[in-house]
Amino acid sequence: MLSALGVTMDYNVDFRDVKFQIFDWLPTERLLGHGLFEEWDRESLEMVLAEALKIAQEEIAPTNEDGDTEGAILENGTVKVPESFKAPYKTVAEGGWIGCVSSPEYGGLGMPVVVGTAVNEFFSGANLSLALVLMLTRGASEMVEEFGTDEMRELFCEKLFSGEWTGTMCLTEPQAGSDVGASTSKAEPQENGRYLISGEKIFITYGDHDLTDNVVHAVLARLPGAAPGTKGLSLFIVPKYRVNQDGSLGEQNDVQCASIEHKMGIHGSPTCSMLFGQKGACEGFLVGEENQGMKLMFTMMNAARVEVGLQGLGLGGAAHQAALAYARERIQSRHWSASRDAAPVAIVEHPDVRRLLLLSEAYVQGMRALLLQTALYQDMAKALEGEESAGFQAYSELLTPICKAWCTDYSFRVTEWCLQVFGGYGYTKDYPAEQYLRDAKIGSIYEGTNGIQALDLVARKIPSHDGKPFRELLSRVGSTVKNLNGDPLLGGPALRLGKALKQLSESVEEVSQRPDAMQSLMLNAVPLLDMVGTTLAGNFLLEQANLAKSKLEEILQAKGVDAEDGQALAGLYSNDEEAAFYHNKIQTATHYAFRVLPMVKAMGVAIRAGESAPIAAHL
Repeated sequence: MLSALGVTMDYNVDFRDVKFQIFDWLPTERLLGHGLFEEWDRESLEMVLAEALKIAQEEIAPTNEDGDTEGAILENGTVKVPESFKAPYKTVAEGGWIGCVSSPEYGGLGMPVVVGTAVNEFFSGANLSLALVLMLTRGASEMVEEFGTDEMRELFCEKLFSGEWTGTMCLTEPQAGSDVGASTSKAEPQENGRYLISGEKIFITYGDHDLTDNVVHAVLARLPGAAPGTKGLSLFIVPKYRVNQDGSLGEQNDVQCASIEHKMGIHGSPTCSMLFGQKGACEGFLVGEENQGMKLMFTMMNAARVEVGLQGLGLGGAAHQAALAYARERIQSRHWSASRDAAPVAIVEHPDVRRLLLLSEAYVQGMRALLLQTALYQDMAKALEGEESAGFQAYSELLTPICKAWCTDYSFRVTEWCLQVFGGYGYTKDYPAEQYLRDAKIGSIYEGTNGIQALDLVARKIPSHDGKPFRELLSRVGSTVKNLNGDPLLGGPALRLGKALKQLSESVEEVSQRPDAMQSLMLNAVPLLDMVGTTLAGNFLLEQANLAKSKLEEILQAKGVDAEDGQALAGLYSNDEEAAFYHNKIQTATHYAFRVLPMVKAMGVAIRAGESAPIAAHL
């Protein structure tokens, strides 16, 4: 994409940081070469990442503007996505990328989730509207594989993993949004073992489209006599076209799209209102046991929630890279330290622009660390057994609402800060900044609003397993503080991390012990989640900075550069990309520690004050 000013705005990502976090910071390589990941090694996974980034940059990203300007349309009862989406979708589907982390039994590639997380960051950052269909299809296929019958697996799994068909998740109804238990969709058992489904579902991402011949819906509905609320919901697989026993398509299954939403962002992703059984002929398959639908759907929802956080990372990372490229090329005003008649310089030289860029980079790296760490915990839970597996699964479950809410909240902030770097041009469609901002906003809303994620964290996840997983994650933060205490370079940032940890621990304990604990937890759930996410990200950044410090010291020693010689260091960073990368990792963590971590104390002070004006107010 070439802007009006001639600045190239191609999709990019900090690929060096991705590899550093996966292979240098995280112990990913310990999982490779045996067990579930016997056929994978670092070299092969780095090749996978490079190929995924190439597809994202060369095939997916060029369609992002089409998705925004053309959007999805409903025409003569058929939903159509931009024509340019079809070629990259085919590339992704035929390459096995939809099931890249899924079981090989039905066509998945079986790679570690930690690497698949990076792959999906690239695809989401390149074109979120297109990437959404990949997320939902993968979720539907894994749900059928885990909980479906042999018949369902044979009919649907391979077609979903291969991308020949796509999948959806159908929960929301006009009267049942966040309150899923208010669902009125019905399921009537039939003599052939199938069920007739009837009802309306709204806000269904890729509920209908023209990318594939069939769409497989995961639908919550209520059987006759079932209990009210979520306890009475069952889960059904409902294909758009019925499927014959040989896998071929039969007649249309009384499923139709009534309308599509006209949205603030993700225009290329069709958000559909779906009607099931308007003619009394919508046939579905029961998944699992009756009245267990919400429990089963949560497996798909929890995976989707982490991926929504990942979408936030993808957009935030893309926005940051675009802003950085623009700042390096946009010439405006003299250097702040130069004389009045000095020539103008690129805006990347201006202190406030540098502040915006480094703050954005810190949050992007923090999001990436949180998501990749969670993904590695998922891999460990799958690869290990017994108590070890259960422990890592508990970490993953605890981090899921934080991944979703913290990453999407700050993704929107990052896209806002990056738009600011563009100045007035950022507010125009000449650059992608405003689209990144619009597309990012949905992340805090769908798959359970961030307020719901916060309630899940404070009411369920923190107390789970008697609070042991939460205490253990916080003890990791404490270890970082202890290890870096007195360090001449990172001791100051570690001190800020320690203060944030103390404030977080005391706030969680105090709020939970108040006489009005439930009201207080509900009123303060969002800032408490913010405190947890901000503190954990700060810890991960400092762990990485400490590793980067060691790597940088090795380079300085090998090249004979004095760490106290500022001129020599500047020359090294200008000519050695690795040295510059490690230097910037340290600066990023330092900036975050001094500018972001103090906000944890501010939030804690506000929470512990016990103020409850929103409850008392007459609204």
